[in-house]
Amino acid sequence: MSVQTRIWTPIDYHADGKQSDCLRLPHSTDLSAYGWIPIPLVCIKNGSGPTALLVAGNHGDEYEGQIALSNLAREIQAHQVSGRLLILPALNSPAVAAGRRVSPLDEGNLNRLFPGNAAGSPTEMIAHYVCEVLIPMADVVVDLHSGGRSLDYVVSTLVRPGRTVDEHEALLRLMRLFGAPIGFVSDGTGGGGLTTLAAAAQERGALALTTELGGGATLSQEGLSFAEAGLKRLLKDQGILRDIAIEPASSTRLMTVKGHSAFVYAHDRGIFEPAANIGDEVTKGQIAGRIHFPDLPAREPVTLFFESSGLVACRRVPSLTDRGDCLFKLMADIEAGSPGLALHA
Repeated sequence: MSVQTRIWTPIDYHADGKQSDCLRLPHSTDLSAYGWIPIPLVCIKNGSGPTALLVAGNHGDEYEGQIALSNLAREIQAHQVSGRLLILPALNSPAVAAGRRVSPLDEGNLNRLFPGNAAGSPTEMIAHYVCEVLIPMADVVVDLHSGGRSLDYVVSTLVRPGRTVDEHEALLRLMRLFGAPIGFVSDGTGGGGLTTLAAAAQERGALALTTELGGGATLSQEGLSFAEAGLKRLLKDQGILRDIAIEPASSTRLMTVKGHSAFVYAHDRGIFEPAANIGDEVTKGQIAGRIHFPDLPAREPVTLFFESSGLVACRRVPSLTDRGDCLFKLMADIEAGSPGLALHA
């Protein structure tokens, strides 16, 4: 292998059968000079065919995907597969173990560090291995997310704008197949931009689908159910699980995120009182919420307003907020017959 990754695994990606082991992430500490940290990995291969890379635990405090992939890894046997499944339910395993968005080893936010660095911090090494070893094997990549500790999300799927009309249509088709109530197109404005796993996958020629399945560092049964059913529909469509029984997908409302005006941010430290819930339809100029200052009881609360109209995609969970915290994100409908809007969202 020409890639100078420091991560290794006993799993043979080219061998038929079901293998369950881990990636070894080198990490030298006071009490473990030559130690490594396990990143769980299941590889299920049977003959030739497409490869699906399924990831959860990119952020450690997002649980629906972790459970969905663990369930799938136990359920699927090699004889059911045509091609290959690569399943990583706890990709940023130090963050998963800590129940945190970022790694306790280096404060690394994995989904803001792609394409990574083979000689970098532990989190950068994970990103590099995914980019240079795993993604090049994959035809389709699914990265299962939720809102984590700070946000609650409507159950939804996300794709980046396709670089061509054909790629874009293929990505929209993945969202419809997954069958979440909402599917939205975003280039990462206000978030990860080009530093996410989805952006890295797209750059390397794989179709990439991201989910948002709930949030608040709790488990959404609705989000878990959509994840399990949606994954099976995608894998059946790809020809990887040809004979698995699936439920038909429900309709997906296609939406987009229209730049920075779709977000509401706190400009003061205080207690956030929201005036809208996820899934609400709001209009430009409508009150979004207030920031209160119990340490300065004579000070009037600051009132916040939505800068655009749309559906509330996510809302901040913790009431205590600081300047710069995201409080809301809105999505707007993609107009029928306007592929250009989606392509350049």
